[in-house]
Amino acid sequence: MTKQAPGFLDIALTSKVVKPALKVALFVGTLLALINHGSALLLMDLDMSRFFQIILTYFVPYGVSTYSAVKAIQNIEKVK
Repeated sequence: MTKQAPGFLDIALTSKVVKPALKVALFVGTLLALINHGSALLLMDLDMSRFFQIILTYFVPYGVSTYSAVKAIQNIEKVK
Protein backbone atom coordinates (compact mmCIF):
# COMPACT_ATOMS: atom_id res chain seq x y z
CA MET A 1 0.00 0.00 0.00
CA THR A 2 1.40 3.38 -0.98
CA LYS A 3 1.39 6.38 1.31
CA GLN A 4 -0.87 9.19 0.11
CA ALA A 5 0.85 12.52 -0.49
CA PRO A 6 -0.22 15.36 1.81
CA GLY A 7 -2.86 17.70 0.39
CA PHE A 8 -2.47 21.38 -0.43
CA LEU A 9 -3.84 22.59 2.91
CA ASP A 10 -1.79 20.06 4.87
CA ILE A 11 1.36 21.55 3.39
CA ALA A 12 0.15 25.18 3.43
CA LEU A 13 -0.47 25.06 7.17
CA THR A 14 2.99 23.79 8.11
CA SER A 15 5.40 26.17 9.82
CA LYS A 16 7.95 25.77 7.01
CA VAL A 17 5.40 27.43 4.69
CA VAL A 18 3.55 29.77 7.06
CA LYS A 19 6.58 31.49 8.63
CA PRO A 20 8.28 32.55 5.37
CA ALA A 21 4.91 33.53 3.86
CA LEU A 22 4.20 35.79 6.84
CA LYS A 23 7.60 37.44 6.42
CA VAL A 24 6.98 38.01 2.72
CA ALA A 25 3.49 39.36 3.41
CA LEU A 26 4.78 41.74 6.06
CA PHE A 27 7.54 43.12 3.84
CA VAL A 28 5.77 43.21 0.47
CA GLY A 29 2.39 44.13 1.97
CA THR A 30 3.91 47.10 3.76
CA LEU A 31 5.59 48.28 0.57
CA LEU A 32 2.35 47.93 -1.39
CA ALA A 33 0.35 49.67 1.34
CA LEU A 34 2.79 52.58 1.35
CA ILE A 35 2.75 52.81 -2.44
CA ASN A 36 -1.03 52.61 -2.74
CA HIS A 37 -2.13 54.41 0.45
CA GLY A 38 0.92 56.39 1.59
CA SER A 39 -0.63 59.83 1.33
CA ALA A 40 -3.77 58.71 3.18
CA LEU A 41 -1.62 57.15 5.91
CA LEU A 42 0.41 60.35 6.32
CA LEU A 43 -2.75 62.44 6.50
CA MET A 44 -4.44 59.84 8.75
CA ASP A 45 -7.32 59.78 6.28
CA LEU A 46 -8.37 56.22 7.10
CA ASP A 47 -11.99 55.25 6.79
CA MET A 48 -13.18 51.65 7.11
CA SER A 49 -13.04 51.11 3.36
CA ARG A 50 -9.41 52.17 3.07
CA PHE A 51 -8.48 50.23 6.22
CA PHE A 52 -10.05 47.11 4.69
CA GLN A 53 -8.10 47.69 1.45
CA ILE A 54 -4.84 47.97 3.39
CA ILE A 55 -5.55 44.73 5.25
CA LEU A 56 -6.32 42.97 1.96
CA THR A 57 -3.01 44.26 0.60
CA TYR A 58 -1.22 41.89 2.99
CA PHE A 59 -3.21 38.85 1.89
CA VAL A 60 -2.03 38.98 -1.72
CA PRO A 61 1.70 38.41 -1.07
CA TYR A 62 0.84 35.85 1.63
CA GLY A 63 -1.29 33.91 -0.82
CA VAL A 64 1.25 34.06 -3.63
CA SER A 65 4.10 33.00 -1.35
CA THR A 66 2.06 30.15 0.16
CA TYR A 67 0.87 28.90 -3.22
CA SER A 68 4.40 28.96 -4.67
CA ALA A 69 5.90 27.18 -1.68
CA VAL A 70 3.25 24.45 -1.63
CA LYS A 71 3.59 23.81 -5.36
CA ALA A 72 7.38 23.64 -5.05
CA ILE A 73 7.10 21.14 -2.18
CA GLN A 74 4.57 19.05 -4.12
CA ASN A 75 6.84 19.00 -7.17
CA ILE A 76 9.79 17.89 -5.05
CA GLU A 77 7.65 15.10 -3.58
CA LYS A 78 6.69 13.94 -7.09
CA VAL A 79 10.35 13.60 -8.06
CA LYS A 80 11.18 11.43 -5.05
